[in-house]
Amino acid sequence: MTLDATDQLIRTPLFNPDGDTEVRDRRMIGGNSTNLNDFNNLKYPWVSDWYRQAMNNFWIPEEINLSQDVKDYPHLTEAERTAYDKILSFLVFLDSLQSANLPNVAEYITANEVNLCLHIQTFQECVHSQSYSYMLDTICSPEQRNDILYQWKNDEHLLRRNTFIGDQYNAFMEKKDVRTLLKVMMANFILEGVYFYSGFMFFYNLARNGKMPGSAQEIRYINRDENTHLWLFRSIILELKREEPQLFDDETVAELRAMLEEGVRQEIAWGHYVIDDRISGLTHDMVTDYIKYLGNLRWHSLGFGTLFEGYEREPENMAWVSQYSNANMVKTDFFEARSTAYAKSTALVDDL
Repeated sequence: MTLDATDQLIRTPLFNPDGDTEVRDRRMIGGNSTNLNDFNNLKYPWVSDWYRQAMNNFWIPEEINLSQDVKDYPHLTEAERTAYDKILSFLVFLDSLQSANLPNVAEYITANEVNLCLHIQTFQECVHSQSYSYMLDTICSPEQRNDILYQWKNDEHLLRRNTFIGDQYNAFMEKKDVRTLLKVMMANFILEGVYFYSGFMFFYNLARNGKMPGSAQEIRYINRDENTHLWLFRSIILELKREEPQLFDDETVAELRAMLEEGVRQEIAWGHYVIDDRISGLTHDMVTDYIKYLGNLRWHSLGFGTLFEGYEREPENMAWVSQYSNANMVKTDFFEARSTAYAKSTALVDDL
């Protein structure tokens, strides 16, 4: 059955004895799934690698030692501490929203093997939320903790950013058609591939300045998970382009492009607001160049070419970000808090 962008999506029954059993009949959306999890018969070969990578990424927030961060936090400059608090508030909100929204998306994905991946992502988003809580509980007083948690409600700039993604998610709660689902997937891709990455950049910059090393290590593990989440949603969108090419007409592609351009614009404005040329090691130009590069990286990975001319390569003065984000090579021992090789995890190349 060929889908139209205006078609209403139908939730697959949990118990569906009339579902298709042939792998070739499986569809990303609009299929007729039995909901049976069968790891031996997969339509989408990439799922097997994704599943193993995600399972190997398991980690515990409390295994990371934050004792140095407790000492460093009171001695951050006013600008650094303000940025730390606001960016952490933003990340807390994003992961909370993700863990709540992913089950809504999964209800309309009719490829059972992909649903398994979405459930693992949901679990990982919960771990990320736990990680942020651990950071706040360890570093801040209870009063500071609550202030940081809810800054997104009181900071108008931050609230506008959360509203951009939140409104897309809410729209899908109200309107379960194919086009709205595509926009939710794009919003997810923006959140995971632009918003998170530029937020992580700030913590890595603190670490390279010799500050808050535990926070940076927490972020590295979260970053590694987000790599797989990007991989997942990129793969879902690419499979939909193959299965339902008519959904990606000029109008829809233009709409998705506009969403990513707006996400990049908002992220640049946010970076200038929280960093404001007052953070050692980061400038407005560095933030702008890096985020436009991220926008190009994400758009190109979906097979749509270049978003911003002149920003196709990673800025040389930002190469340290990818070096810090490579958590495949480092793990903190649970009790001894020392660095050892993370032997159980396969290396994940971030080409997203």
